[in-house]
Amino acid sequence: MAHQAHSYHMVDPSPWPILGAASALLMTSGLTMWFHYNSPQLLIMGLLSTTLVMFQWWRDIIREGTFQGHHTPAVQKGLRYGMILFITSEAFFFLGFFWAFFHSSLAPTHELGGQWPPVGIKPLDPMEVPLLNTAILLASGVSVTWAHHSITEANRKQAIQALALTVLLGFYFTALQAMEYHEAPFSIADGVYGSTFFVATGFHGLHVIIGSTFLLVCLLRLIKFHFTTNHHFGFEAAAWYWHFVDVVWLFLYVSIYWWGS
Repeated sequence: MAHQAHSYHMVDPSPWPILGAASALLMTSGLTMWFHYNSPQLLIMGLLSTTLVMFQWWRDIIREGTFQGHHTPAVQKGLRYGMILFITSEAFFFLGFFWAFFHSSLAPTHELGGQWPPVGIKPLDPMEVPLLNTAILLASGVSVTWAHHSITEANRKQAIQALALTVLLGFYFTALQAMEYHEAPFSIADGVYGSTFFVATGFHGLHVIIGSTFLLVCLLRLIKFHFTTNHHFGFEAAAWYWHFVDVVWLFLYVSIYWWGS
């Protein structure tokens, strides 16, 4: 930092944005090939290249923030604003799915039998796996808060335990949702009910996987002594994201699983 007279970070030229975009294009093209021609090779290449780019891009950011001292208070403030705007955009993303659900369910048309759930649809029991998943996510929200307080109090052992528990709960949620999807008596092809149910809960499930990965990276960084009591925004961003995932699930559970059944 000695060569610059300001507290901002001028990012060095990086190959990862353009390679990340190319990998994402490869992955979406691979999904199209898989859906239409049952050919997964391009999708596998896209997933592998995206994973490699993610690993190396995160490595560079961790190096800049943890070892090179580029994440000054001014830079961290900008990162906080960026994360807040990202979570806001994600909230509007889910708003579209809720809008589609309530548009169809509040005034069911005669094609749906004039009722919701539509004629012929047997909805899932909200008091079974969905309720268990609600308890799991609420518990994970408590454990990630416990981890945050442990980091600020320099209690490394408890922070690692709490964060490991949060990651385990996140992957347990995913396993239960996969089982629920496998045993569901309807599919995404079953009209507007199947579409709204699987798209809304499926995208939430994807966010749980992303959040669990985010927290897993933070756990590895915590084990490697990357976080201090006053310099741990990487973890804070993951915790904010995880609380957002929790809140969206509560709306999904109340509206789609409970009221919508």
